[in-house]
Amino acid sequence: MRGLGHCGWLVIATIAVGAGAKAQAGGPAVPEADSAIWTRPAVSRPASSYDLPPGEDPENRLMSPFAKHVVCDQKQFWTTPGRWRFEDLHWLVPTAGVTAALVASDSWLAKQVPASRARSSQKISDYALYSLGGAGAGSLLLGHFRGNDRLSEAGLLSGEAAIDSMAAAYAMKLVTQRERPGQETGHGSFFAGGSSFPSEHAAVAWSVASAWAHEYPGWLSQTLAYGLASTVTLTRVTGRQHFPSDALVGSVLGWYLARQVYRAHHDRDLGGAAWGRLMPESETADKPPRSRENMGSPYVPPDSWVYPAFDRLIALGIIRDAYVGLRPWTRMQCARLVEEAEEPMDDDAGADAGADRTLTALADEFREEALRLDGASSGSAGVDSIYTRATSISGTPLRDGYHFGQTIINDYGRPYGEGFNAITGVTAHAEAGAFSLFVQGEYQRAPAVASDAAPVLSATAAVDSVSPVASDATPGTDRLRLLQSAAAVTFHGVQVSLGRQSLWLSPGAGGPLLFSDNAAPMAMLRIDAVTPYEIPLLSRLLGPVRSEFFLGRFSGQTWEFSPQLYGPELASQPFLHGSKFSFHPTANLEFGMGFTAQFGGPGNPFTWGNFLRTFYSHRVGIANNPAKRLSEFDFRYRVPRLRNWAEVYADSMVIDEYSPIGSTRPAINPGVYFPRLPRLTNLDLRLEGVTTDLNVPAHYGPGAFYWDDRYRSGYTNDGNLIGSWVGRRGRGEQGWLTYHFSPYSDVGFAYRHNSVDRGFLEGGSLRDFSVRAEIALGRTTSLAAFVQQERWHFPLLAAGAQSDLTAAVQLTFWPGRKPKRN
Repeated sequence: MRGLGHCGWLVIATIAVGAGAKAQAGGPAVPEADSAIWTRPAVSRPASSYDLPPGEDPENRLMSPFAKHVVCDQKQFWTTPGRWRFEDLHWLVPTAGVTAALVASDSWLAKQVPASRARSSQKISDYALYSLGGAGAGSLLLGHFRGNDRLSEAGLLSGEAAIDSMAAAYAMKLVTQRERPGQETGHGSFFAGGSSFPSEHAAVAWSVASAWAHEYPGWLSQTLAYGLASTVTLTRVTGRQHFPSDALVGSVLGWYLARQVYRAHHDRDLGGAAWGRLMPESETADKPPRSRENMGSPYVPPDSWVYPAFDRLIALGIIRDAYVGLRPWTRMQCARLVEEAEEPMDDDAGADAGADRTLTALADEFREEALRLDGASSGSAGVDSIYTRATSISGTPLRDGYHFGQTIINDYGRPYGEGFNAITGVTAHAEAGAFSLFVQGEYQRAPAVASDAAPVLSATAAVDSVSPVASDATPGTDRLRLLQSAAAVTFHGVQVSLGRQSLWLSPGAGGPLLFSDNAAPMAMLRIDAVTPYEIPLLSRLLGPVRSEFFLGRFSGQTWEFSPQLYGPELASQPFLHGSKFSFHPTANLEFGMGFTAQFGGPGNPFTWGNFLRTFYSHRVGIANNPAKRLSEFDFRYRVPRLRNWAEVYADSMVIDEYSPIGSTRPAINPGVYFPRLPRLTNLDLRLEGVTTDLNVPAHYGPGAFYWDDRYRSGYTNDGNLIGSWVGRRGRGEQGWLTYHFSPYSDVGFAYRHNSVDRGFLEGGSLRDFSVRAEIALGRTTSLAAFVQQERWHFPLLAAGAQSDLTAAVQLTFWPGRKPKRN
């Protein structure tokens, strides 16, 4: 009996109080007929009343013994999976994804909780649960003695829901046997004899709170009930009794069982709030459409074909409301842009038949999301693409953008080397109600790469202020990898996603200075205002705003270890948090401001105090350095008198200053985009320049934009730059000329050049020309080819100029694409 703990004894006490109240009145412990709550007339009942409208109980269960209620509740709960249908995958898949993502991050999250707060959190948890139990038992007693049927029902249904949730939680504990945070290694292993998953305290708290708050739906009663339940959930984690996923699943379990009990047994004649379906029903003439602000949607990967297509329509003035400097966008955002595409600003823009075909293709790509916006669909799921790419590289490619350069850029940090390289992958998504899920998995193959020569290793170690390594050779890659994956939930226009994600924070095409897809996607939490909103007073001047915050963790970072300075925390990886705000003052102007801070790691662990220091502290020195901070400003503007012909933009970044505006040492990436050329409306041209070599003081360190005296692996994830390919102390140019045969078929020519200052690793340069073509082979298949000739000279790597040739072919199957080809 000791295994019941506080939670079990509390529930037993609650029920005993109810039974004692009935016995004291001279009747049995089951409901009597002297109260309206027990005397509703019996009617015939279908097989299951849980699917009936709230309050209908045809079998008159409230006249049955209390135990029969609980047995029926448990039967309904445990047999629910047998009634699931294919359509339920719309919410099952995102829910499973969110749970899996949280379980995967449990160990790290639990370790961020200070041990000093455990005991006080446990006391708070117990007191909050006692308060909820007291509210339920008190309602039952007070309602009985005062003859208040509604109050009695609130206590009775709270107790029934608590017993149901506790029984379900203990059954799940017996099956999962997950270790608690303080057991063994603290990783929370399943089937290891533990009792952590799910949290029965959270389940009981939410079951009591939910039932009681629906019986009395006033704002004060709901605030108190849900506030106490949330306190229990949070303190079970901060008390180091459960992992976050344990507490979350327990909370959802309690809420769900309270819903089922309330819907089956609540007497609507007594008042209280209605409790509808878990998933929204299809709209009818009598029901308003679902709120668009609560529709979840997965993100479209940054390398998708849709972004260049949107860029062209935006530059032509056909789409005016896009926030180009804050990507990726969700599929729902893309559908909204297509829906909101205005008539061309003048006849000159409307004469572009290619633009009209592009808009039609985008409408077809996001037709499922358009149906959701119109209320004709509640969700969708499917495979977006299946692809295979073969790449051959002859000659020695550049693979170290942090020190020299990269032959292949903006490719999610995929491995490559001289010889044969290959990837085969699949992308898929699911969206239902407020939930969404995106997954991209790949098989990757790349040749082994020999180590750089000893002089190169010594020189790069010296410039990074670390000890040289004996070899930096990498073995051949032959692996399956989950490249990107994110589970998300959307509420009132704000989407919260968790998983491996990549960002593109710039209006340019070459590579943002702040965050690009040049490196492997980062495990991150992302809070994104996917719907533009207005800031009082400020938006009158600057227009609507979109914003986002993200918190991610690096991988592949190395440290110059000093036991006296850091202690034994070698394996600890730093974190990256960032924010960006983008404003739209007019249809032709957009500008944004961004910020990132690299913090944490040995000697500076992740605590909320250290997190807050990254915003205001400016101490110097390795031991006191709060963060490696970068600030960014960008804009894009459609040129007056050339509105449908030219768009200018720029991306800029600075170290440890609040903004690049007015700075004498920013990194700059300006560009100009011509969405069409005279007499060649299907041809577009883009030109960009970039530099990270402007007036940076020597005391900042070598290549300071992406290097730091504390984070000596720099602004890299798994060895690749998160920012621009131009790297440290580089100056470069890029150009693209593309001819569009149709929205799915085009051919393009590109040029790229980079020169590195001689004061950094003896300098050097690279120059490459490339041709890329993509041809639609049918309704659902496309073939892409890419050839790049590169010539580079970095004296430290090789005495003379070197060259390499890269050729790639990719075949893609698009299961959901069924437009007519033009």
